[in-house]
Amino acid sequence: MDKATLAGLVLAIGGILLGLLIEGGNLGQVVQPTAAMIVFGGTLGAVLIQYPLAVVLTGFKRLAHVFVEPGQDAQATIAVLVKYANQARREGIVSLDKEIAAVPDPFLRRALMLAVDGTESQELRKIMELELDNKEEHEEKIPQVFESAGGFSPTIGIIGAVLGLIQVMQHLDKIDEVGRGIAVAFVATIYGVGAANLFFLPAAGKLKIRIREEQIIREMTLEGVLSILEGMNPRMVEVKLLGFLTHAHEAAPQSEESNS
Repeated sequence: MDKATLAGLVLAIGGILLGLLIEGGNLGQVVQPTAAMIVFGGTLGAVLIQYPLAVVLTGFKRLAHVFVEPGQDAQATIAVLVKYANQARREGIVSLDKEIAAVPDPFLRRALMLAVDGTESQELRKIMELELDNKEEHEEKIPQVFESAGGFSPTIGIIGAVLGLIQVMQHLDKIDEVGRGIAVAFVATIYGVGAANLFFLPAAGKLKIRIREEQIIREMTLEGVLSILEGMNPRMVEVKLLGFLTHAHEAAPQSEESNS
């Protein structure tokens, strides 16, 4: 689990609710199912109007990455590529053919397949960079889904508040209930603003970071395969790939066979 996300949600929501209780309020004042239905239903509808269904569904699937640390490790990828570089140096690049079926990463698998099949390095780069560009263009829409939700939800919350006020104004003859009705009406605004600033916009920001990390690993993977294809020394391959990491100077050497 991503401790930063969990801690952030606990601090943000807990701080707001604690402040409410300290001011003499109670949780029942902000628990309004009707307001939640208006805000979240209206926001989802607006997002579906703006984006194709496939993009929205992909966005919700990737939402898990906000709460869970990425499973793909750059250090582990470097270790695998250095291992392949050593094997290609000892036995030739064709020897990697038997490794392809066991490679879990589809991007690395395709790049290795092209390399083993004798594709020229320049042509391999063009093919895989085209895939990188297409995937990047598709992935950049995922955070935009939640950015749009963060833009819509406060406005939908205002709509919910206005609807509540309309109902209140129709019962001005019961003046004792007017104050309570107004308070309930503004709960929708709280839901809209809170959802945007405590979840939708922060989630979009974290997804951008996660997606960029994945893109860096794919770029690193491509450079690693090209280096193997060009017959670069495994030690040089390792040093080159470590340059893609933010804290490369802190990384421990990945192979014991780099000089073999």
